[in-house]
Amino acid sequence: MASILSVAASPSASSRTARLVRHLDDRLRRQGHEVIPLDVRTLPAQALLGADFTHPAIVETTALFEQADGVVIGTPVYKAAYSGLLKSLLDLLPQYALAGKTVLPLATGGTTAHVLAIDYALRPVLSSMGATHIVPGWFALDRSIVVAQDGTVTVESETDRALSEVTDRFSLALGGRTGLSAPVPAA
Repeated sequence: MASILSVAASPSASSRTARLVRHLDDRLRRQGHEVIPLDVRTLPAQALLGADFTHPAIVETTALFEQADGVVIGTPVYKAAYSGLLKSLLDLLPQYALAGKTVLPLATGGTTAHVLAIDYALRPVLSSMGATHIVPGWFALDRSIVVAQDGTVTVESETDRALSEVTDRFSLALGGRTGLSAPVPAA
């Protein structure tokens, strides 16, 4: 199966975005993929903000992108755009870091006013970085992601169904299997 780099680009340690991305990682693992999680907030701030291309953590992260067959990019939406943390990381990657990759963009936010951030802010950047195939992504409202006291994540059923569909499309694009009993209709 495919090797997937799963990027959570929220600056918050208790991020619903990161928890949602890790929730989808579990689904992708059950579909037979190798998933490598990357929480961008754990990278050294000085390296990100100082554009230190030679910092060992940035060199290692760049290698993770090179080795991946597919990339999941999860970001919170702030002021109708993806996170500055994600922007900092993408700026440090080679121009065509996503060449030959299948990419699944995901975003979370507090209001549906930000639903187009994937298509108008994130997708053009991913495309400019050479992504071979950007599957339809999904925007999830923060309130549809419930985190219990013990850290367990529950996703509201309608959102979970939609996320399952986009995750299955991503898996199929990578040559994997899905959890669906019927073929996923073309977008």
